[in-house]
Parts: sequence; structure tokens; C-alpha cells
Amino acid sequence: MYKIIEWLESHMLPCPWKQYLGIDCLGCGMQRAFIELLKGNLIESINAYPALIPIIFMFSFLPLHLKFKFKHGALVLKISFIFIISIIIINYIYKLLNNNIISHGSI
Repeated sequence: MYKIIEWLESHMLPCPWKQYLGIDCLGCGMQRAFIELLKGNLIESINAYPALIPIIFMFSFLPLHLKFKFKHGALVLKISFIFIISIIIINYIYKLLNNNIISHGSI
């Protein structure tokens, strides 16, 4: 497992949005969060990208629902999707506001 983590850390993809525009995109932090999760650092993973664990749940539940046709599976997926989008948007706004305040020296 250590070699996989080491390989992932040395082959992280750069974010073109951040590279060209200088601000985070909606997915910034997901790679770091995944690596932290593989290392067993749950808190660091959540801090890097709070929506990662719900995304993993949703993408794990989806094929199970398609295979076994759970009675309320579609509803679970819809609620999961709305929850994940909410986390992503709230986290993105928080990062934009936090970086903007810190970079302009207001605090």
C-alpha cells in the first residue's frame, strides 16, 4: 500500500483552473484527500475535501442499487447527490472567502 501512496503523491495532477486563474476549482483538494484517506488520516482527508467520503459512498452504492434494485435506492442516490453538491458548494464558498480575506490582509 505504501508504494501505491508514494506513486500517487508523486503523480498528482495539477489543477488547470488554479494554474491559469489562480483560484481553486470545485474539485481542488480531492487528490490530497484521497491520499490522506489511504494513509488512514480521516480528519486530514475531511479537511482537504469534505465531500470525498460521501462521493465514495454514492459511487459504491450506485452499482449495488443497479444490481439489486433497492426499494428506495433511487431516493438514496438523489439525496446523496444533493448532499454532496451542497457540501462542495459550501466548501468552495468558504475557501474563496477564507483565501480572499487572508490574501488581502483583512485579518
